[in-house]
Amino acid sequence: MRGMYWEEWAIGAEFESPARTVTEADIVTFAGLSGDYNPLHINEEYCKTTQFGTRIAHGPLVYAIAAGLIFQLHLYDDTLIAFLGFDSLKFTNPVKAGDTIHAKLKVLEKRESSRADRGIMKRQLQVFNQRGEMVQDAVQAFLLKRRPA
Repeated sequence: MRGMYWEEWAIGAEFESPARTVTEADIVTFAGLSGDYNPLHINEEYCKTTQFGTRIAHGPLVYAIAAGLIFQLHLYDDTLIAFLGFDSLKFTNPVKAGDTIHAKLKVLEKRESSRADRGIMKRQLQVFNQRGEMVQDAVQAFLLKRRPA
């Protein structure tokens, strides 16, 4: 399977990922992998005293899960050269264990790069929970292969 070349990405095109439930195991595992043991993620008793009422998922964990869900669409198979970075990344609502998230993409802009075999595409990535509430909003840039001559 091959993903989409730079030329195939249409400005305004939208894509939606499958959904996945965030589990307590995801949160605990991510804390161990990242070393981020902030009480908001690992201390249930502390969290009962916060506005969230329970532990919440790490923002980078939610992004990582959303990125994986997007890659299940195979849009970038063998056409992605590099992730160039974020123009913005906002965590707009908490994600708790048991929430089911999915991602939506929208192509915002494209431009040629200095090399003829590649181009840059910017996209908006929005992540939503099962209630339709946006939990993350990002603008990202990717370096993609152009169609071979």
